[in-house]
Formats: sequence, C-alpha cells, structure tokens
Amino acid sequence: MARQFFESPARRASLWLFAFALTGVVLTLLYHDAEQQDSAYHFLFARWAAVHPVYFVSVWARPLFTLVYWLPSQFGYPAAKLFTVLLSLVTGWQTFRLAQQINFQRAELAVPLLFLQPAFFAISSAVMTETLFALLFVIALRLHLRGWTKAGMLVASLLILVRPEGFFIGALWGVWTLRIADCGLRVPKNNLTSFSNAPVTRSFSIRNPQSAIRILLLASGMVVWWLAACLLTGDKLWIVHDWPSDWQMGSRANGIGPIWWYAALLPLIVGVPLIVPFMAGLWRLLRQREFVCGTSAFLTLFVLHSVMFTRGWFGSAGYARYFVCVSPAIALITLAGWNALAEGRARFFDSMKPAVAALALTASALTCFGYIDGIRFTRDARAVDWMHAWLLTNHSEFSESNVASKSGLISSQAYTRILLDRDPWERPSFSGNHDHNLELIRQAPTRTLALWDDETGPKWFGLRAEDFEAAGYERLMSQDFILEGWFVRLPWNHWGGPRHQRMHWFYKTGTEPRL
Repeated sequence: MARQFFESPARRASLWLFAFALTGVVLTLLYHDAEQQDSAYHFLFARWAAVHPVYFVSVWARPLFTLVYWLPSQFGYPAAKLFTVLLSLVTGWQTFRLAQQINFQRAELAVPLLFLQPAFFAISSAVMTETLFALLFVIALRLHLRGWTKAGMLVASLLILVRPEGFFIGALWGVWTLRIADCGLRVPKNNLTSFSNAPVTRSFSIRNPQSAIRILLLASGMVVWWLAACLLTGDKLWIVHDWPSDWQMGSRANGIGPIWWYAALLPLIVGVPLIVPFMAGLWRLLRQREFVCGTSAFLTLFVLHSVMFTRGWFGSAGYARYFVCVSPAIALITLAGWNALAEGRARFFDSMKPAVAALALTASALTCFGYIDGIRFTRDARAVDWMHAWLLTNHSEFSESNVASKSGLISSQAYTRILLDRDPWERPSFSGNHDHNLELIRQAPTRTLALWDDETGPKWFGLRAEDFEAAGYERLMSQDFILEGWFVRLPWNHWGGPRHQRMHWFYKTGTEPRL
C-alpha cells in the first residue's frame, strides 16, 4: 500500500514540498531578519504603501512586488516571510509540473533541486523580489511551452514590475516568440510523452506583421506601470525621476569584480554537490538543443550580470541571489544532468541509486543550512531584538503604545524600524557622504530616537557613535555582542566566524551640539 502511494510522482513531489514547508517555518523562527537589509526595506515599503501610495509605483520598491506583499505585510514581518515560503512552495510545484510537461524523468526531484540551491534557500523565507520573479517566470514558461504564447507573454510582461532583469528576460522572450519554434523543445503540442518526436514546426517570422504586433504584449506590464505612476503622481516621467542614483551606467556604486565572478559563485547559485549534474545537464541540453528556453534564460542573465559587475553598471553588486530569478530553469538543467548521469552509469545506479541520491541531497541540504547560518549579518537581528527589549523595559515612555508619538527614528538597520513599526518615510535621506549625513542628524527634530551600530552604520553611512553625541544626542546605553551562528561556529573573523557588534541607543534632547 505504501509502495503504491509513493509510486505517484505528484505525491513524492508533495512530500518534498511538505518537508521544505517545515524548513521554511524553522528558518523564519531562527532568522528574524535576512542576509541583507533589502528584505526589511521591501517589507516596510509594502506595509506602508497604503499611507504612501507612491511605493506602489516606486522603481526601487518594485510595483507588483509591493502590491502582492501589501496584505501579508499588514500582519507583521514573520507573516510576510511565511508568505514568501508559500510563494517558494508554489514555485517548487510549478517547477515540478514543468518538468513533467517537458517529459523529464524523475520530475519530483525538481523540487529539492530548486530549494537546495543555496541562494534560493537563503531567501526562500525572506521578503525579497527574486522569489516572486521566479514564480512568474516558471508560470510564464509553462504557458509558453503549452502553446499559449499570448498568455505567456502577458505573464512575462509582469516581470519588469518585480525586478530589472524582467527587461532582459522580456527581450529574450520576444526572440523566442519570433524566431524559435517552441524554444527548440522536441515536444509536439499534443504529445508530451517523448523527446524523440520531431520538433514542432510552429514558429513566427520577424517578417510576419502579426507576430511583430503580438510581441507588444511583452510591453503591457510596463505600460500599466507608466499609467499607474501618472495617475498616482501626475508625473509623466515619474519612472525616470524616481530612478535610483546608484543605478546609473558606470556608477560602480557597489564595486566591481572580475569577469569570472559568477563562475566562482556557482557553488552558491547551483549548490556545491550539484555542480557536476548542472554542468552535465547544461552541456547535454545545449548540444541536443532541448529546453532552450531554460538554458538561454540562465545564460542570458549569467553573461549580462558578469559584464555589468565587471563594468560596474547599474549598481550591480555581484550577488548570487540574482540567479534566483531563473532558479526553476537551473533546477531543471540540473535535473537533466542528474538523469544523464544516471543513464550513462545505469548499472552503477541500479544498485547504488538510493544511496547516491540520498548522499547528494543530504550534502546539499547541509551546504544550504551552513551557508545561511554562516552569514554573519543575519545574526544582527538578535542584537537588535535585545536592544529593543531593553528600551521597552528601561524607558516606559518608549512603550509600544507611546513610541509612535515620538518625533522620529534614525537607525543603521531597517529591522529596528520594523520592531518599532515606524514609517520608512521619516528615514533621513542618507548617502555615502559623511558630512551630508552628519548634517541630517543635526537637523533632526528633538525627541528623535536613534539605534546605531559600529559595523553597518560606519560602513554604509560613514557615521559613528561619536558623531551622534557631537550632534546633540544623549547616549542612553551601549552594548557589545558576540553573535555566533546556531550551527556554524568557525574561529576566524570571516564568513562563519563570530560577529562582533556594538550597538547604541541615542536620544536627541535638544541640547546644543558640541562643535
């Protein structure tokens, strides 16, 4: 009876999803913030979007992401993080269904091969834009490969409303629609049982006016964004005027790196134990011209991000999480390699298959847990929680019911603003210039509360604790922290090592600042 139950690929996929649902809950409980502050800021923009509707059309906040997360964010940060877990689970199911749709064997393995990508795993319980992008990407891909090209283009047009990569994927989608018959898949429209059939002959020529007009559907999301921005702001060039200053051509705002940077990050993009099947799958699919949509999407982002980070264009920061956008494609490329290796060594895998699979997936899971636990910034939330509890215990005037009446809040970490439920609109417009930022805290009104740390504050804003005292702030308290991982505890002062952090509460009393 049990054997018959597990014979169904859908049931096996569901069991994988159940395991990762529990994992997502555990991650939410263990890590109160995320690996970067972007998660907290996206939550704040979504939570306060009804108060400041421009967040619904903001370039940085991302319109569709803010709209989708607006309701979950009203129930708090953990609820929004659990909503991301839900989106990740739906993405996993859709990836499994896509694997079935294109007749990949062992389709249920698409679920763990998605979640056990370290970059995906790390933000599968954070409030980041890449997970929503991945979900829309795989849904649009399924529609496209079923022959529902118009519906696929409409969904793909929404990608630009979630992340900038949507522009490049949208352009690539136009190429697929105009020049490639079902993206090169050897799967006829009405027969999804074998790769041995001849390629579909349905294609669109760029000489066909109807095809050219049809691909304008890929711009529909951008048109909706522009119309919404005009209605909300009255500014026809709102998107241009709201464009972040560090997203300029050649800005180098987040540094630069070598051209092979993302090749070196493949262990975080794909997973250390899964690099071999991924490379095998990529080679096989390219050679046989199968699943061209997936391989071309991955390679497009790989080349573009490599060039942008090398040149310092558009604030590209060299993060592995950018590839979560096409993580369903990465999972299926890896699955293709997994199947190819199994077929090439069938005699070995017949006897050792369960042990090899268990070993590879277990090693991948340990890598993912080690990766997220070794990220030192994720631990700062524990220190902020402690500072928040100290404030409410020792200063009753800052109780939850009274804190909203205070004049302002300045913090080096956005998570502080979440705990105190403060409007991000009141955040000073800090830059990387020390003098500019010092003048901003001097101009802040009296009764302004500030939580500052000795790592993020000086690194990003050039301000130290002494600057607040010089600007007329009273130091309420300071606390040193040695923050270690829950599981990874290495001795050095790098990834996995202890996080030495010092945090300070300040309060502006109205005393004349020291000159």
